[in-house]
Amino acid sequence: MKKISLLLFAFLLTNSFTTQEDSFTTGEFIKMRIHYGFITAGYATLEVKEATRNNKKVHHIVGKGYTTGLTKAVFKVNDDYQTFIDKESNKPYQFLRKIDEGGYKKHQEGFFDQTKKTVLVKDYKNNTEKTFSVTDEVQDILSAFYYLRNHDEVDQLKVNESISIDMFFDDETTKFKLKYLGKEDISTKFGKVSCMKFRPYVQAGRVFKEEESLTVWVSDDKNKIPISLKASLAVGSLKADIYEYKGLKHTFKAKK
Repeated sequence: MKKISLLLFAFLLTNSFTTQEDSFTTGEFIKMRIHYGFITAGYATLEVKEATRNNKKVHHIVGKGYTTGLTKAVFKVNDDYQTFIDKESNKPYQFLRKIDEGGYKKHQEGFFDQTKKTVLVKDYKNNTEKTFSVTDEVQDILSAFYYLRNHDEVDQLKVNESISIDMFFDDETTKFKLKYLGKEDISTKFGKVSCMKFRPYVQAGRVFKEEESLTVWVSDDKNKIPISLKASLAVGSLKADIYEYKGLKHTFKAKK
């Protein structure tokens, strides 16, 4: 059942695809249904809000993941990821990671100093504080993908080409690589959606057993919202599909 929490984690990685014009705005809300075949295991959501940091209006991104029904009784997941992003530079000011996955809990908050290239991480569960050095363009797990969403290089990728960024996660800076696999139409409850297909490369053994165990499809339009995700397992696969959306900045159309 822990694979459910991994796919919830993966959903937070999917809002990561680009257009030269801003692809999102305050009020955007996306909900994905996570399932084994016809069995619903849980849901994951992403919402764009607004907040103030350093006397500036910033994007406040809230990501939630949770199990439901029988799955919740067997393996409860309740994850809360948040980030505060500068609207102009797309750099993060602050992140929150509060998770409960089958009894495994973590509650951390990070504060970036982009001038000093550091991040102060407060661990509320262990009552500790530690400052880490980071790179100039570092992102947190959630801000990274809104940053990429407005990046001007991904649309230029050819099939099998990749783009990499620095991401701070679990007290270290690591490389996150996104490989473009081409275009494909995906069937959804709203109709068929033209998609761009990507493979995020994650560190084997940290989140997924294999580097290439996750595949993501995002809408091939100005929104670049997640449409479907598939995590390959030893037996079968766990999937997430778009279930609800509202407040998109650009028109979203599906083929009937």
